[in-house]
Amino acid sequence: MRDPRRFRNAVYLGSALLFLALGLVAGLSQTSGMGRKLAIGTVILLPTLGLLALVWFLTLNGLTMLRREGRNASNLLSLVCAVGIVGLLLLLALAAGTRHHIFIALSAGAVLVVGYVAFLFFCYLSYGFVYRRMPVWRGADFVVVLGAGLLGGRKVSPLLASRLERGRAVFALLDERKQPMLIVSGGKGTDERLSEAEAMAKYLVERGFPAERLILEDQSRTTEENLIFSSRLMREAKPQGFRSVVVTNDFHSYRAALIASDLGVPAQVVGSPTAGYFLPSATIREFIAVFVRYWKVNVPICALLAVPALALLAR
Repeated sequence: MRDPRRFRNAVYLGSALLFLALGLVAGLSQTSGMGRKLAIGTVILLPTLGLLALVWFLTLNGLTMLRREGRNASNLLSLVCAVGIVGLLLLLALAAGTRHHIFIALSAGAVLVVGYVAFLFFCYLSYGFVYRRMPVWRGADFVVVLGAGLLGGRKVSPLLASRLERGRAVFALLDERKQPMLIVSGGKGTDERLSEAEAMAKYLVERGFPAERLILEDQSRTTEENLIFSSRLMREAKPQGFRSVVVTNDFHSYRAALIASDLGVPAQVVGSPTAGYFLPSATIREFIAVFVRYWKVNVPICALLAVPALALLAR
């Protein structure tokens, strides 16, 4: 209620869904006949089949990313996750087969840490799905479209065009009596001939958007700077207070909302469509960025979870 963008909301939702699932399985296990068999089958088969399906999906997606987007670290994320899951399963099999205390300790620590990270990822996915479907603030004063890289250093990319079209659609929903403005936010990269904001403004004006309703923010290089610099422009225009709707791609929307919340920017973040094959790697990358953003909480928890394994190794 205070702020729907906070990550604690994701943890609350993830916890509720997890306990609901456990409660359903526990309830079924107390019944007789088909219900009990269903509960046992769910506990045994669902994790196994789910992991196999996940590995298969991540592998195929990783190969698709390499084929369509080229070889770089972010495009390898799906494949790396698939390899990591297989590696963890092999470590568990080795520990079960050898019963050696070193392998048992390593597998125990890995399961606890990976379990924690997987739970947070589930929370992130679940609440991100909910957040992206919240109604748009129609009483907003500004729409802010976040920039992305330009093609050839000067042309709007399909990904950025998707954001701009979504921004136009959101702008059309706003109350015209408030004279809303649209801010295009993005600076000039080292390999770009003009700023992203200039290219975005040109794209919109060429498609009939009124130039007098545009504000250019052409200094930012990161999402955080997008929000900080755009917020300054909005405060200058509306010193008495403002509300804004920020537009980015759907895979990036919840992380952008978390950043806006941390910065105290009164903004709802909405997403634009993204090519389906691009989503898994992009979502994993966004989650890693969120995990690192809150490292002061996550790193100590992971360290505490690894303590039992370290104790076993020290024996």
